[in-house]
Amino acid sequence: MGHTRLGDLPRTRKWQEVVGLIAIGAGADQIANAVIRAAEKSLMQAANDKGLVESFWCLTQLTAAAREPNFAIALRSRGIDVPDNPSLPAITAAVSDAIDRSMRNNDGRTDLGEIAQSAVSETINQIVTERTSSLFGSTSEDVQRAFRELGTVARFGDLGRRFFAQFMGKVLASFVSRESANHVGEGQRFATLASKASFDDALRTHSRQASVIVERFAGDWLSKKTWQNGSGGISRDEAAGFTHVAFTKIVKELKEGAK
Repeated sequence: MGHTRLGDLPRTRKWQEVVGLIAIGAGADQIANAVIRAAEKSLMQAANDKGLVESFWCLTQLTAAAREPNFAIALRSRGIDVPDNPSLPAITAAVSDAIDRSMRNNDGRTDLGEIAQSAVSETINQIVTERTSSLFGSTSEDVQRAFRELGTVARFGDLGRRFFAQFMGKVLASFVSRESANHVGEGQRFATLASKASFDDALRTHSRQASVIVERFAGDWLSKKTWQNGSGGISRDEAAGFTHVAFTKIVKELKEGAK
């Protein structure tokens, strides 16, 4: 109860166009464009999805907590329950738990929210590991320093871009995979699983390219809110406002991308 599923592809004319494009071998950009146009109404509802907002809000709290003297205490004060001297895996797990707690008894839980939860975990692991060289070998101080650096205008822009790229890539894949799986085999669009994997990579690349539009916006937004709020930090309502605008920008970019 309370968990909204994406379900099967609707059999509307626009969705039939998606199916047809997959069958005839259209490129990832064209298919992404068609998916966005077919699912635009439901996708725009995702801009206010509770799981998406909470996931992005957690990113803002990680970078803010990293500026404080005691990283672990600062995280716990924000509802991210980590041990003393937290490792990156411990922080990632704590963020996931915090998102789960925000939707107790599945209140507001959706497939899109779960995709956002997965996307934020992958984004944190990837971007921090790049800055510390190791997922398991870095110290708590290394991890804190990495998150502190991600709180700057330029680097928070990169963090926001990567998160939305992961999220949108997974959303597109969730729609497309329900039909593309029917086109694998000899004589089909995807002769082998390897060719299907190559297409999936192209779809993710297309999402990453579209998400670049968020990068400048995210950095400028954080700078403005930090200046306005001071030590008050970013509220969930402010995070919700950001996700709505960012999502609108990406959807527009994806719609334009295949022209």
